[in-house]
Amino acid sequence: MKRRELESRLRALNWCLLRHGGNHDVWTDGDRLEYLPRHAEINESLARKILKKAGSRKGSES
Repeated sequence: MKRRELESRLRALNWCLLRHGGNHDVWTDGDRLEYLPRHAEINESLARKILKKAGSRKGSES
């Protein structure tokens, strides 16, 4: 997956870029942090894992 596509999907989930790092960018939703590698192409399985974690909310309400 292209890094820009992954970033767009994170923005759609109300995540924003916190800071650029040497090897990774740090994204946040205000409570949690997620680290994205600074590659043009990101491995599909890693991208799915990042999006799954980003889309889930901590503390499930039942």
